[in-house]
Amino acid sequence: MGEPGERAAEGTAPPLGDLLVATATGDRAAFGLLYDETAPRVFGLVRRLLVDAAQAEEVTQEVYLEIWQTAARFDRAKGDAVAWMLTLAHRRAVDRVRAAQASRDRDLRAGVRDLAVPVDEVAETVEVRIEHERVTTALASLSDVQREALALAYYDGCTQSEIADRLHVPLGTVKTRLRDGMIRLREVLGVTT
Repeated sequence: MGEPGERAAEGTAPPLGDLLVATATGDRAAFGLLYDETAPRVFGLVRRLLVDAAQAEEVTQEVYLEIWQTAARFDRAKGDAVAWMLTLAHRRAVDRVRAAQASRDRDLRAGVRDLAVPVDEVAETVEVRIEHERVTTALASLSDVQREALALAYYDGCTQSEIADRLHVPLGTVKTRLRDGMIRLREVLGVTT
């Protein structure tokens, strides 16, 4: 059968599940192959969730450190290796987004507390209500399938693959619904890029 590194040199990498199991035993060569096979997908997912490339690289590195440290938790009976790794990556990226938002919120609260600027609360409330109505109207102009896909992506934080799984439709269909929905929203809201 040979070592994982030998099979990779021959051009046929072992199944990712085998590489994860070997990684759990401390096999660095298996971990290297696992990284080579999956890094573009993991980074791509993280990059979509974190707009900043430097942060995406940092989170991807954290994901692979977690994979190295917790590979023994992988259970083939519960799913495939890629799904397990992408779940770790998604969670780690969402945690980073939440931490960044919490930090901004703390800074904002501290700044607001220190800055005593009079605010016309009535005008601000009206403006927020008007924007809310515009968005609600814009969302109503979408087809049901576009609205559902956008809600899963932006309100539930699902990836495109997760949306496809939930809706039992091909990934390409989800991408089309999201793209067409966003185009329609831009038109209705008058957003220019």
